[in-house]
Amino acid sequence: MKYFYCLTFVLSSFVLFSQDKTEIIQQRIEFISEQLQTEDIDLTNITLQLNYYFSHPLNLNSASLEELEELTLLSAVQINDLLLHRKRFGKLISKYELQSLKYWDLQTIELLAPFIYVDDKLDNIHISFKEALKQGKFEWFLRYQPTLEDKAGYADVPDSIMETSNNFYHGNSDRYYSRFRYTYKTNISIGVTAEKDPGEQFFRGAQKNGFDFYSFHAYYKGGKYIKSFALGDYQIQIGQGLNMWSSYAFGKSADISTMKRTAMPIRPYTSVDENRYMRGAAIDFGFGNFSLLTFASVKNVDAVTIADSSIEDLEFVSTINLSGMHRTNSEIEKQNGLQEYIGGLNLRYQNNGLKLGLAAVYQGYDKEFNKEIRPYNQYDFRGKENFSFSGDYNYIYKNVNLFGEISKNRYNQNDTIKGGLAMVHGALIFLDPRLSLGMLYRSYDKDYNTFYNAGFSEGGRTQNENGFYTGLNFKFNKAWSLSSYVDIFHFSWMKYLVDAPSSGHEFLIQQTYKPNKIFKIYARYRQQLRQKNSRDSDNTVTEIEDVLQRNYRINFDYNVNKYIKIKSRVEYVSISRPSNTPEDGIILTQDFIYKPKSIPFNLAIRYALFDTDSYDTRVYTYENNALYAFSVPSYYYQGSRAYVLVRYKFRKHLDIWMRYGVFLYNNRQSISSGLEEIKGSRRSDFILQLRFTF
Repeated sequence: MKYFYCLTFVLSSFVLFSQDKTEIIQQRIEFISEQLQTEDIDLTNITLQLNYYFSHPLNLNSASLEELEELTLLSAVQINDLLLHRKRFGKLISKYELQSLKYWDLQTIELLAPFIYVDDKLDNIHISFKEALKQGKFEWFLRYQPTLEDKAGYADVPDSIMETSNNFYHGNSDRYYSRFRYTYKTNISIGVTAEKDPGEQFFRGAQKNGFDFYSFHAYYKGGKYIKSFALGDYQIQIGQGLNMWSSYAFGKSADISTMKRTAMPIRPYTSVDENRYMRGAAIDFGFGNFSLLTFASVKNVDAVTIADSSIEDLEFVSTINLSGMHRTNSEIEKQNGLQEYIGGLNLRYQNNGLKLGLAAVYQGYDKEFNKEIRPYNQYDFRGKENFSFSGDYNYIYKNVNLFGEISKNRYNQNDTIKGGLAMVHGALIFLDPRLSLGMLYRSYDKDYNTFYNAGFSEGGRTQNENGFYTGLNFKFNKAWSLSSYVDIFHFSWMKYLVDAPSSGHEFLIQQTYKPNKIFKIYARYRQQLRQKNSRDSDNTVTEIEDVLQRNYRINFDYNVNKYIKIKSRVEYVSISRPSNTPEDGIILTQDFIYKPKSIPFNLAIRYALFDTDSYDTRVYTYENNALYAFSVPSYYYQGSRAYVLVRYKFRKHLDIWMRYGVFLYNNRQSISSGLEEIKGSRRSDFILQLRFTF
């Protein structure tokens, strides 16, 4: 039956339109969600820059190297191509002149078009207080997300049970979010963000100050000697993400340029991820070709603290909790159980196409971190202080971009110095304006430990991995293009649920046909082979086995007219392993997007059918949502999914988003388990968001 649905869906919806801001952002969110395999993700900081440049296009005649990198839409070779063109021939006359650049093609120009313009007037680099106040932008977001179905954790029980049990949530099931922010171009940002998660208390109990999480930042960029600085909450990016990278980063995708990290030294923090940020101060000094980044952070971390009865007044931490949730007694007890100290320096040199960097980072705790030793985690950090040192490089010569980083960490554990080495080296090569090649080698020791990193990896951690990646982008002509990559990797030590060294590979090929600005179709095949513990075990020695997953996707996008867009997708997944019967699944999604020019009203609708044998064959799919609210749910089991998103703009100062979505399962009498269990076959979600601008 599932194959009949598939055929019907494809034939009935022959369906992208020229890429706009929403489409570009959607692709990048999908890249990350597919890699991280998670529904709960906040990528606010990744989307902020593109949203800004869509509303305030970048003047290519005055844009700096850093601003062009912030767009995240151009490769280093393409940026260098533009800067050399400006240096040799002066200012651009129009966008059409971009076609004369050697490594820019029409697809690149089309992709960039919503975010740039060409003007012979230079922007005023001097900022007066009066100008900043007059031309700055104030935004206030209010978001409300109730839980519509009853969940086991919200049962009404007597206070005597609530005080002693971990089987119930203390707060109500609503999520509240508020963010107030002032910005002036990309130069100044001041803001406060607050969030209460479902199940957390609000102005009572453990949260007498209201929201569970508060974040504040003040950020400035644009000086000659003080290039940027931040107070409050911020993020740091260094090199290729091995030593210090406190935000998310792209990994393997159909766009091979995402394999390379482009570091923005300091970024203001506006998300509600309660872990991946610094709290304190950072400043980036500039002098000629040199820059020096310094930063310091002190913040509390959720952890389980245990007293050592053999030594008076000695405490240690056995577990660090990264969920950010404070709903049950045990979660509340972990709150702020550990204090984290971070400080670092990053010295950088830049001259034309050459960038070099050196960095040193210290991370310490106020208590000893001593988690339980298991075979797979015995090389993980244990102790009180960790030091890491790194060097990175980036070199562009004509059509070749070489980049990489080497990092070493060391710490004292029981009077023994421990630590490991990590390195990554890559090359992006434009063999022809239509053909680009990417290669990347990484080697991460099993005992390499840093806590804020985002190195290119398969395993999700910059540790215990060796691999070689090769990617290719080929544009046959204006309409046809091909993207492909192969990644081969090996883990020299055990991993969680993998009780032996293991290996694997991943392969992707995507063919795209886009004959004009209103129609696009692509077909993708992805194969992943990973080794995991066999499900056939006698509880003595667990053998590992090959787990082979194949994903097939066909995606149609069609712009019916200036106001209506239709998008259709079919994705089929299969998993085979010796210790289990083969499993498969399929999902079919149909999207309708209406954005009229004459009225301040937008509409997005989706209807989806899905049928998978188990949770293992789930499929993650991006969904439209309110601005800076992210939805990438996993579709699994059998049923249907629908949502409707409405946005209405009241004049210039108020936007309202309302979204309702629902999963209807055909073969479930209950959904999820434990405290999140829902009795029944329906799971709904609702969001109401207001944005005031002035």
